[in-house]
This record gives sequence, structure tokens and C-alpha cells, in this order.
Amino acid sequence: MVDLFLIHYAINKTGEYPMRKKSIGWILLIVLLGALVGSALGEVLGLVLPNGVVKDFFLRSAEFSVGPTLINIVVITFTLGFSIKLNIIGVIGIVLVGYFLKWAY
Repeated sequence: MVDLFLIHYAINKTGEYPMRKKSIGWILLIVLLGALVGSALGEVLGLVLPNGVVKDFFLRSAEFSVGPTLINIVVITFTLGFSIKLNIIGVIGIVLVGYFLKWAY
């Protein structure tokens, strides 16, 4: 049983686990989940905090967008666009989800 464990996890000579390379898909999942969790927390925080400097600081956001771009193929026409709205709570959410999911992979 121990031999299977050592083979499965490929422990090196020092007894440490080798670092696993994270895929781009995994990193995107962490960023999207973190932004989603952070946005939800930001909305709740916006409802709870009174108007003032603290509320403005936590809920001030930056928006990045690309598009809309019209793509016209002979048979079909469609529009593509992309927009991200991120605030301080969203960044905190990305860090928290990244820390949480670090142990899952």
C-alpha cells in the first residue's frame, strides 16, 4: 500500500511533493469564481455599509471591456463583446478562492 502511495504521488528523494503545473483553464476558473464570490460579497457589503468613504473605497470599480465586434459570415452574423467590472472586494474574492482551491488541485 505504501509503495502505491509513493508511486502515485512521485515523492522525490528529499521526501517533498514536486510542484504541479497549473493549467490556464484552472487559473481562469479561480479568477472567475473569485470575481463572482467577490461581486456577491460586494453587493452585500454595499447594502450593509452606510454611505461614506469606506463604502466608496470598497465599492469603487474599474471596468475593462472589448467590443462589441460585429462578425459577418455569409450565412450568419453575430456580435462578440466582453466586459469585466472589478472592485477591491472582487480582488479579495479572487485571492480567497485561489487560496481555497490551491488545496483542491
